[in-house]
Order: sequence, then C-alpha cells, then structure tokens
Amino acid sequence: MRVVVQRVSGAWVRVEGRTVGAILKGLLALVAFAPDDTPDTLDWMADKLWGLRVFPDEDGRMDRSLSDIGGELLVVSQFTLYGDASRGRRPSFAAAAAPQMARALYDRFVGSCRRHGPVEEGVFGAMMEVELVNDGPVTLQLER
Repeated sequence: MRVVVQRVSGAWVRVEGRTVGAILKGLLALVAFAPDDTPDTLDWMADKLWGLRVFPDEDGRMDRSLSDIGGELLVVSQFTLYGDASRGRRPSFAAAAAPQMARALYDRFVGSCRRHGPVEEGVFGAMMEVELVNDGPVTLQLER
C-alpha cells in the first residue's frame, strides 16, 4: 500500500463538477493498493494516518496528530502511485492491484479509517479533480 499524505487547511474532490468530498483542517491521503495488501496492512495505515504527528503544538513543533487536533481525513484513490516510468515513456501500472481487488481494499481501508474519526472520500475509479491548500507545505510518502 502506498499513500501520499498532505497536511491541509482545506481540500475538495469533485466528480463531473460536483463536490463529493471536502474537509477543512486535516490530511489529504492519496492511496494506492498492491495485490499483496492485507487487512492488517490497511489497519496499520489507518492507525498511522490518524496518529501521524504532523500538526504544530503551541511551540510550533510538529507534535500533534489528526486525532489530537480533531481534524478530518479526505481519502482519494490514486492507482497511479504504483506507476513505474523507469523504462520507456509510458508508465506501467503492473504493480497496482487489479480494479476489483483495489475497490475491495479501498472500501475496507476507508472503513478502518472511519473507526478513528471523520472521513470524506472521493469516488473510486472516477475521473476526479482534487483541490487542496497544502499547509506548510507538509507532504509525506508512506508505504507498508
């Protein structure tokens, strides 16, 4: 599982011009799945996102988590995180989970995240427009 996570002061995802998910202060997580991902992998990543200390404390140090600040999480599927462009000019997505498997993993992952707090999401498999205000900027890559 791969995740690109960004600390945001706002983020929105639209499908066909309609906002389907939006958050204020929190994290935007772009997520991709591999064929060998398991429920344990998904639970680990959900715990990691909600416990990740990337929000400032009273001294300005990154020492607060999404849970600590009462923030929100916006989850957007993005299989292109498994794109490999090391050869040629067209990326290969062979390392990504097949769509049916990825859909099941995505749904399970969102459910795991919801056990921690408020979650908004994009639409799996849809062409989406994602808009965000990266706060910091703070952007991390996570993999399990």
